[in-house]
Amino acid sequence: MSGAALIIKNLSAGYHGSQALQNVSFSVNPGEYLGICGPNGSGKSTLVKVILGLLPPDSGEITLLGTPQLSFKAWQRIGYLPQGLQFFNPHFPATVDEVIRLGRLAGKSFPKRFNQEDTRAVERTMEWMGIAHIRGSMIGELSGGLRQRVLLARALVNDPELLVLDEPTTALDPETRESFYKLIFEMNREKKTTVLLVTHDSATIGKYASHLLYLDKKVIFCGNFDDFCNSTEMTGLFGEHGQHLVCHRH
Repeated sequence: MSGAALIIKNLSAGYHGSQALQNVSFSVNPGEYLGICGPNGSGKSTLVKVILGLLPPDSGEITLLGTPQLSFKAWQRIGYLPQGLQFFNPHFPATVDEVIRLGRLAGKSFPKRFNQEDTRAVERTMEWMGIAHIRGSMIGELSGGLRQRVLLARALVNDPELLVLDEPTTALDPETRESFYKLIFEMNREKKTTVLLVTHDSATIGKYASHLLYLDKKVIFCGNFDDFCNSTEMTGLFGEHGQHLVCHRH
């Protein structure tokens, strides 16, 4: 694929007349891993919703995988893991296999039927994610870390070119959170999947993402991690001591 995986130009968006994003512009190249950071209420989740067409922008342009968003139809090329693990219904009546299989519906026209290629794709994804041994387990019976791995597998079952994750580690304990970050890092490195990961944890994501976008309704910073650590804007925001803590790689 040539050209940028994602281009955002002069994007503004919000709710009920209140702007959550103001004149946001940035681009993401194929294979990049972009960590999107910022305080609560900074517009991070709004940005994700606008990119995925879940919320109309007030103004601006979005280009997805070389196609203007308004004309984009190939949503199976984009994987999405939303917020909400903490609100997951533990009684949801589906097995691991069934949950992942649902990810194959995105690229199908009506009537949507599963075929042998779908089964092979589900098997490949479960094997790669290390969860084939729990294929028959009910998802509500799993630990938070395993459940999030299954939901990530659903987002990956179509081998997407672009993966968007919105606060995927919020409900996970520190050890499981670190394991999840490592999994995404390995996937980006091995499969060359372009990753957009929204998080409030700029210190942790800085160990894994190739680039960082710091958002507070407007773009405060967008660039690689070393430039982030040397940015006067970030020093002004965090203070020298705070910036040192954010930029310290373990």
